[in-house]
Amino acid sequence: MKRLVLVLGIAALAAAGCRSTGTRTAEEGLGRLDFREVIRQAKDKVFPAVVYIKAIRETHEAGKKMSQEVAGSGVIVSPEGEVLTNWHVVDKAVACRCLLYDGRAMEAEVVGTDKDTDLAVLRLKVPAETEPVPFAVLGDSDALKDGDFVMVMGAPWGLSRSVSIGIVSCTRRFLPEKSDYSLWLQTDAAISPGNSGGPLVNTDGEIVGVTTLAALIGGDMGFAIPSNTVRSILSQIRESGKVNWSWTGLQLQPLKDFDRNIYFEDDEGVIVAETDPESPARRAGILARDRILAIGGRPVTAVTEEDLPAIRRRLGLLTKHEPVRIALQRNGEQRVVELTPREKGKVEGEELDCPRWDLTVKQINQFDNPELYFHRKEGVFIYGVKRPGNAASAELRTGDIILKIDGQEVRTLEDVKRIRAEALENIKTKHRAIFSVLRNGLLRQTVLDFSRDYEKQ
Repeated sequence: MKRLVLVLGIAALAAAGCRSTGTRTAEEGLGRLDFREVIRQAKDKVFPAVVYIKAIRETHEAGKKMSQEVAGSGVIVSPEGEVLTNWHVVDKAVACRCLLYDGRAMEAEVVGTDKDTDLAVLRLKVPAETEPVPFAVLGDSDALKDGDFVMVMGAPWGLSRSVSIGIVSCTRRFLPEKSDYSLWLQTDAAISPGNSGGPLVNTDGEIVGVTTLAALIGGDMGFAIPSNTVRSILSQIRESGKVNWSWTGLQLQPLKDFDRNIYFEDDEGVIVAETDPESPARRAGILARDRILAIGGRPVTAVTEEDLPAIRRRLGLLTKHEPVRIALQRNGEQRVVELTPREKGKVEGEELDCPRWDLTVKQINQFDNPELYFHRKEGVFIYGVKRPGNAASAELRTGDIILKIDGQEVRTLEDVKRIRAEALENIKTKHRAIFSVLRNGLLRQTVLDFSRDYEKQ
C-alpha cells in the first residue's frame, strides 16, 4: 500500500509539473504519465520471454556423487531461443528444462558459462514447426540513474513466474570479493530464492540487468549484473562456451582506500597492492606500491574501489601472449614495462567420486583454492567425506591434500582413479590403503580400511 501511494504521488507531481509549464494540458500530462500504463507496457515487452528453469545437477560435496534438483529463472534474448541466466543456476547441470510463459515446456542445452561473472547461456530445443519463442532485448544499463523505477521478473520460491517493482537504489555498487570484473545494480524490488537469472527491466521494457544476489535478512536489498557487462562477454560465451579471461596477477588498490584507511596524494592512476607469485606481472618486474598510469597507451585511474572492476575487466580482456606496455610511476620516477598476459584458464578444478573409499576428490585450483595452492601448485584434495563411511572412520577430512596413496605419488585425478581401481581389484587380499596427506601445512598418515561396504548396509 505504501508503494502504491508513493507511485500515485509521483505521477500526480509529474502531472502538476506539466500544467505549470503550459506546454501541455493537464489531461495530456496525466494521460502521458499514467504510471500504471507505463509499467504495463514495459512488462508486456519482457514478461512473455521470462522462463522458469529446472536443472538436475551432480554434486560431490557430501562425499559421493549425488543428483540434486535446483530451480531458477532466465530470459529469452534471441529468436533462436537463447536463454540468459546465472552460472550458479546451471552449474554442473546434466539436464535442464524450461517452462515458457505460454505453458510450453522445452528441454535446453547449456551453451556456455562464466563463473567469474555468474552468467550462463542456454539454448532451447524448440520443436520444428512450432510457434516462435518470444524474446526480449538488452538495454543500456549505463543510462540508469539512482531512483529509476525497475521491475524484477522471475520464478521466486519455485513459483512459475512473478513480477515485482521498485527503484534502483545504487547504480554502482561494489561488493568485496564479488566485483572482480563488474559493479552491481542495487535495487529494492523484491528478489527471492528462485529469482536468480531473471531479468531486471526498465520502464522502456528493456533488460538492464540479470538478478543474482539478494539480502534475505535485513530488508529490501538485491543485486543484478548490469546489462552492459552481459553484452561485453556474451559473444565469447556464444562462440566458445566460456569467457577466456586473461590473467596478469595484478592486485589493485584505489587511490582513496577507505577500508584500509590508506590515501594517496595522487589523482591519476591505480596502485599495485601486490602481484601474485609466478604471475606475468611479477615476471614483468611490477612491484607493490607502483602506480600504474596507462595500459597499452590508455590512461587508467581508480580513485575509489568502484573504479577497480572496469580496470580489471580491461586487463582480463587483453590479448593473451602478446606484450602490452604498462606505464607506471615508482618512487617519483616514470617508467614503462612490458607485461605479457596468459590465459586465466579454469577457475575451478574437476571432481571425482571414489565409492567404497567413501570420499570425493577435487583438483587444486589457484583461483578456487588459493589456501591449498599455496602449499601445492599441482595436486588433489579431499572435497567431501561421506558420513558414515570408511574415509570418515579413518579421520580423513575435507581440505586434506593427498600426497601419496600406498606410497604412490598423487598429482592428478587420474592418479587417484588408477590407484583406487588397483585397490578394488585386490580387495579380497588387501583392503587397506595408507593415505599421506597435508593438513594445515602438516604431514599426516592414516590408514583407510575399506573392507566395509556402507552402500549395502
